[in-house]
Amino acid sequence: MQNRFFSIALKSAMKMLGKKSRLLLLLAQLANKLRLIDWKAMKGVAVKEKFFTMGRLLKAYTMGDYRAIPWKAMLSAVAAIIYFVSPVDLIPDFIPVTGLTDDVGVLFWVYNSMSKEIGEFLAWEKSHNLNA
Repeated sequence: MQNRFFSIALKSAMKMLGKKSRLLLLLAQLANKLRLIDWKAMKGVAVKEKFFTMGRLLKAYTMGDYRAIPWKAMLSAVAAIIYFVSPVDLIPDFIPVTGLTDDVGVLFWVYNSMSKEIGEFLAWEKSHNLNA
């Protein structure tokens, strides 16, 4: 993906990935931003579920509950979340609805590029009766 802001997010993710306290802070930032979104205006049930799945994956990884994911895939997931929570990106987030367009695009790109890993995580969640 050729996006200067995503490249910056990837560099931040590389520094953050092994640091539990920083990942927990990122999770809190994600939760805060997800609460502020007007999901009805976005008409985004599928989008919402993808964001929440990425958040659950990051939480399970951070807590050490789920590590059956390649480091590179987790790096991309963390970078996508950093990109989402950052107010500075391709389209500024303060622009209603439109401001999230690039964030959603990055999320879909990363989510789709990790479809195998996401499927395995969802199966793991289901087998552990999580998110039921």
